[in-house]
Amino acid sequence: MSDRTLDDETSTTDRWLRSYYALRGAVSVLWVAAALTVGTMSPFVAGALLTIYPAWDAAANVIDARQNGGLRRNPTQAFNTVVSSVTAVGVAFALAASMNAVLGVFGVWAILSGLLQLGSAVRRWKSYGAQWAMILSGGQSALAGTFFIVQARMPMPPSITNVAGYAAVGAFYFLVSAVWLSVSQLRRKAA
Repeated sequence: MSDRTLDDETSTTDRWLRSYYALRGAVSVLWVAAALTVGTMSPFVAGALLTIYPAWDAAANVIDARQNGGLRRNPTQAFNTVVSSVTAVGVAFALAASMNAVLGVFGVWAILSGLLQLGSAVRRWKSYGAQWAMILSGGQSALAGTFFIVQARMPMPPSITNVAGYAAVGAFYFLVSAVWLSVSQLRRKAA
């Protein structure tokens, strides 16, 4: 394979990752806006949003893995798809119990999906670089999950706003990654 072919493949993947990270960030920003507005006024909307959030994560992992060789070549994303899908179902059931139960489910999910995101970012760093924000995001997600589990055991019932803060931080990291990949590509072109 020639250097030009490798450069073309890297450029295509860089473009994909930039677009993917920007999309993930934008969807998270929209989710946070919905959560902090209509989600705080309607328990039904809050429940739907809380179920949609991990379901979207599962779909996004499938879309990204397919673009990058499929789920078999991307085992962290394959497992994250399963974890996020199970979480969406778990949230739907936990909603019947309490918001404390929902936050506990989110806590376990945040830990697992964060560690899997961290693993995907470390793997990608070797080929594409500019993954430091995704590594930080994955690690911070795991820490937030632990905090969610502690909060879920508190007597004061949590609300969708507890998860909205988490989603806002995730949106920030996805958007930073999209910008960082753009800057990295511009630097490579200039060199």
